[in-house]
Amino acid sequence: MLQVCLNGARTRADFAALPVSPAELAAEATAAVTAGAENVHLHPKTPDGTDSLAPDVVAAAVVAVRAAVPVPVGVTTGAWAEPDPARRVAMIRAWTVLPDHASVNWHEDGAADVTEALLSRGMGVEAGIFSGTGAAGRFRASGLAPRVLRVLAEITDTDPATATGTASALLAALGPGPVLLHGQDGGAWPVLAHARALGLDARIGLEDVLLLPDGSAPAGNADLVRAAL
Repeated sequence: MLQVCLNGARTRADFAALPVSPAELAAEATAAVTAGAENVHLHPKTPDGTDSLAPDVVAAAVVAVRAAVPVPVGVTTGAWAEPDPARRVAMIRAWTVLPDHASVNWHEDGAADVTEALLSRGMGVEAGIFSGTGAAGRFRASGLAPRVLRVLAEITDTDPATATGTASALLAALGPGPVLLHGQDGGAWPVLAHARALGLDARIGLEDVLLLPDGSAPAGNADLVRAAL
């Protein structure tokens, strides 16, 4: 499975055509799925481009994208959108439109409570395990591994010469179970190739990388998906 990550916590200072509004997210999702993406991950944003977990913001983004594409749609629950874990859980419990899945970063405070809140409402969970953190151990100790949709193995090593080695080390620490493996910036393309070689799910999109493998700039997410495939 190839997931497209439409925008991430980036802003238009990073990429001028970054999708922010629900309509923009829907258009980018349509182009990416037409290009071959099989799953969508997005960050709901306020009109000024700030990530938000507010029920109305999440609902608008999910409704628009779900109406546009026939594939599962997931969102972030990143702590930067709401640093207080209790408020993050309260927002999730107040969502009026539920995505198919949501990612939870296990190096962040409150990860277990956020995961439980999502599961209690019937949403799938992508357990975000960042390299270079203690997240893998925290996740294994939680007892929640059998209940998540998959692990989102996130390689923060952006050096193309070492990112695949970092990925191998993280995969060994995770143990068995469904994994989506992806990298960031300079490490994105080598890690994607590594995931494909291992037969793992992968992802690509403007959240992870702003350049094509040849160093040129994409017009949008669809160009990145085509290059990945």
